[in-house]
Formats: sequence, structure tokens, C-alpha cells
Amino acid sequence: MTKQDLQIKTGDGIAKSGLFRPADASRAKAGVVLYMDAFGPRLTLDGMAERLANEGYAVLVPDLFYRNAPYGPFDAKTAFAVEHTKTELTALISGTTQEMTIRDSGDFLDALVAEGVTGPVGTIGYCMGGARALNAAASYPDRIAVAASFHGGNLASDAADSPHRKAASIKARVYVGTAGIDRSFPPEQSGRLEEALRAAEVDHTIENYVGMAHGWCVPDHSVFDAAGAERHWKRLITLLAETLG
Repeated sequence: MTKQDLQIKTGDGIAKSGLFRPADASRAKAGVVLYMDAFGPRLTLDGMAERLANEGYAVLVPDLFYRNAPYGPFDAKTAFAVEHTKTELTALISGTTQEMTIRDSGDFLDALVAEGVTGPVGTIGYCMGGARALNAAASYPDRIAVAASFHGGNLASDAADSPHRKAASIKARVYVGTAGIDRSFPPEQSGRLEEALRAAEVDHTIENYVGMAHGWCVPDHSVFDAAGAERHWKRLITLLAETLG
């Protein structure tokens, strides 16, 4: 596995990103964009990208908060419990809109092509990245073949930029893994998303991980669950293999 540091030029600046590839980069099966959770790029996300790279994918992990860099770093276990870091994180999240990430995603996809990673792409998002993975699939339907969200929030909210509103534009296969209890994605949103995807005839699965809490997949979260995380890896790797090869 190799890591390459990229500086991706966007309409608003430079997004620092990591590109993780198999040891023989020419043998990468396909490209994947991993949309970060609220705590930003860090060693934990590097480790998750490395695991996918070892499965044979070229994995791009962009900094979605680049417009406000430098910031942090944040401890995922305590950041929302400490007032000053909670305030900083809340500002970063609210100040990085879905529309910003949708625009950036075109540049992320172009960066993969510039690095020799061509063909259909997968998008994966955790926490705040979940909605972004789905919105990217809706915005670049001819380039993104599969999109997955794990403990993603506000996937079918009342907001104008909620992913369920763009279901008709999605051509990708979609997988949504939800925490058993998650205030950011309650049952009524799950039902609304299901209805939208089904009406749009999107190939999709929404799976409830009973007993898991928001953030269970990511090793440095306070609610990380090893067994639940392995279940997510099994689902994700199978999904990518079936759709990207």
C-alpha cells in the first residue's frame, strides 16, 4: 500500500488530500472517494483508507474543511464535550455546505483521473460524509457507480439539499447503514429515504445496525464497536466488489 499527498485545486482553494493505493498502483481495481466524518482527515481515516487500498482500490480522502484550514486537530472522543472545540466543529460543519462539497466532488473525481484512476468510482461517507456521498452520486451519475453511507445524518431531512430529494438523478447502487438509534437519522427519515429511492427505481439497501450508536464504524469514536465495524467492512467490501470489480 502506498500513500500520496495531493493538493487538489478547486474553485475555492486547495484541498489537501491523501490518495491510498495498492502496492502495485497499476493494479487498482477502481477509484473510491472517502468522505470524512466531522473530525477531519486523521490517522484513523488513513487506516480505513489503507484497508480499502489493500482490497485493491485507489482511495482518495479529501479535506472537506479546507476552506477553513488550519483547524483542529480534534479528538473524536471528546471534541463535542469540550465547549471551545464543539464551537469550532459546529462552525466548520455548518460552514461547509452540501453544495460546496458537490462542487468539490467534480474536482475530486478529476484528480483521480489525473492520477491514472479511470472508470466508474465509488463514494463512501461516514457521519456528515454520508449525505455527501449520496449527493455526489446524484450530481455525477455517469461517473459514480456505487455510493455508501454509514451513520450518515440528515439523509432525508426537510432541508433543500437533502439527498432524498435528488434520488431521481442517482444511477449508482446505494447502501445505507444506519445506527440503531440515531437522532440525526430517525426512523421517519429512513422511511422517507426508502420511499424516494424506491420511487426512483434506485438499486438500494437500507440496513439497521441494531445496538450500534452514531459513529460505531470509526475506531477513534467513543462509541466504536469492533463487531459492528467488521460487519460494516464485510458489507462495504462486498458492495464494492459486486459493483466496481
